[in-house]
Amino acid sequence: MGAVYVVGMGPGGLPHLTLRAMEVLKAADAIVGYTRYVELIAPLTADKEIFSTGMTREIERCEKAIALAREGKTVAMVSSGDAGIYGMAGLVMQVAMRRGEPVPIEVIPGVPSFVSAAAILGAPLMHDFASISLSDLLTDWEKIEGRLLAAAKADFVIVLYNPKSGKRTEGLKKAVSIIAAHREGNTPVGIVRNATREGEDAVITTLSGFHLYYDKIDMLTIVIVGNSTTFTHEHRMITPRGYKGV
Repeated sequence: MGAVYVVGMGPGGLPHLTLRAMEVLKAADAIVGYTRYVELIAPLTADKEIFSTGMTREIERCEKAIALAREGKTVAMVSSGDAGIYGMAGLVMQVAMRRGEPVPIEVIPGVPSFVSAAAILGAPLMHDFASISLSDLLTDWEKIEGRLLAAAKADFVIVLYNPKSGKRTEGLKKAVSIIAAHREGNTPVGIVRNATREGEDAVITTLSGFHLYYDKIDMLTIVIVGNSTTFTHEHRMITPRGYKGV
């Protein structure tokens, strides 16, 4: 019996892989993952069996990883960021449970994408924050709207994952409208695309100026909306934690 290691790749750049993730990828017999993510680690997988698919075939990838492990192979199933945050960790466990497959599964943590985006922007997550995905493929939009409203009312810094795709073009506008009803127009907003990867791009704007960048945002983008105390200084977003004397 082999094993499935669900590996958090970090935001995508090889230097941001953890040492443990690097060890697992090098030791694996097979790599399973979304095609784009597998390509990002190509320098580490030349001698591996590769199984990759496009989007919406996540269950198929989980079933393949489990099947390979049952053949006695060590399998690395890769996810961007951390595998337990919008990643594959929970799904492969659910699939194994549903199939009654007694396959060893270990989750290897990685640097979450919102953490790398925040580092590029400065320090916007120094206080409480909420992370919300705008993809309604697996979550009803009404529930997403409720979460946005609750986070905006509670004055959380808000991280928006999966803000816009080729088919989902209106959700981001609705989300910003909900947040803007409870924030000042000068609230800082950070936009990071391809964090730590080739083509990295970051900009800091405001809620009132956000619409100017709407067309440049896609699924490779993380958006961070500050709270009522977030400010900018020397091209950095900073959310104070409340220390006295500063």
